Amino acid sequence: MTAFIRFVARGVIAGTLCLGGGVRAQTPAPTGPDSLAQAVEAAWQRAAESVETQGQVHRARADVVTASAPWAAPPAIELAHRDDRPLTDAGARETDVGIAVPLWLPGQRTARLASARAGDEAAQGARDAARLHVAGRVREAVWDVVLQRAEVALAQAQTESLDALAADVDRRVAAGDLARADALAARAELVTSAAARALAQTRLQVSLTRWQTLTGMADIPAGTASIEAPSAVTLSDEHPVLRLADRQVELARKRLDAVNASRRSPPELLARIRTEVSSRAESTQNSIGIGLRVPLATDDRNAPLMAAASAELDVAVATAQRLRRQLQADVDTSRALAQAAFRQITDQQERVRLLRERATLLDRSFRAGETSLPDMLRVLSAAAQADAALERQRADAGLARARLEHALGHQP
Repeated sequence: MTAFIRFVARGVIAGTLCLGGGVRAQTPAPTGPDSLAQAVEAAWQRAAESVETQGQVHRARADVVTASAPWAAPPAIELAHRDDRPLTDAGARETDVGIAVPLWLPGQRTARLASARAGDEAAQGARDAARLHVAGRVREAVWDVVLQRAEVALAQAQTESLDALAADVDRRVAAGDLARADALAARAELVTSAAARALAQTRLQVSLTRWQTLTGMADIPAGTASIEAPSAVTLSDEHPVLRLADRQVELARKRLDAVNASRRSPPELLARIRTEVSSRAESTQNSIGIGLRVPLATDDRNAPLMAAASAELDVAVATAQRLRRQLQADVDTSRALAQAAFRQITDQQERVRLLRERATLLDRSFRAGETSLPDMLRVLSAAAQADAALERQRADAGLARARLEHALGHQP
């Protein structure tokens, strides 16, 4: 039984969990990132959200450039030519060359520029919120690998313990102290444990494959900090999702202001140069013309635009309020789960201590011939299950802490 405790302790040490990710396997692990932040950056570079949000930022900045232009819309060139040759052929001809420049209405350019800048800030907020979402996936993947490595370490420790027990039983059977049936039972338990170890190794490989697909890296970050119970923290206005919601509200307000400042289509300044010949007997006459085209403000144009902008603002405000309530609920729930998970570690540690002490006592009794092999196997199984439950609880506590950090909007 002493060997069992030694092997289990080795497995527990090998499966020691650290906040942010690492566990040290019994064999050298592939090279991984130095920190969780590097892993998040690698995952972000591979994520579709990175490309999508970067496109939104580029589009928003292009809108800022457009709103900064000296004209409300691109200027247009006008060309016209008139000739009487198909009809009277008196030599009359006329050529017009002009340019139409759409002008900003009073206050319109300022409102459009403010709306475009608000759109740029909203696009950057969307990028930050998307990056936080990717960071959440990385955190989940890290702790899944941590848990699977702990399972492999414990399965290996239990298999080695049962192997030592089976060898001891074989010696005692050969000496006539135990029956052949006891040797068969011990070997059967060893085979079962070996199968469980193989299954744990398969699950670890699957978990590492998911990690590599997510980040492109071979291994999770090395542990840099120990697990600590969550502190009493509250939701901050700097949460990326809240910042995005606030910026979308501001964007909706600026768009409404821009609609208010654009009650009509932009007026156009017209400048023309005309070259005119009345007949072959007359000389060419040149003239310059200046004009202004002013569209009228009508309800059939403005009412739908105003209604759409007002509705967008109402939806943005309602969404921001809903997100704040939802995020606060997520923080409260995550904090409660994390605190409960850390409390359960203490209880599970006490259970492990008691079962190990019991296993030590029964090991002495078994060697003295006072305890049967089935009872001894049950004790070994209970102790191993307690160790496994403790490691799972530690992984659950680490994952709960990571989820709380994510709910608070903390980037690695």
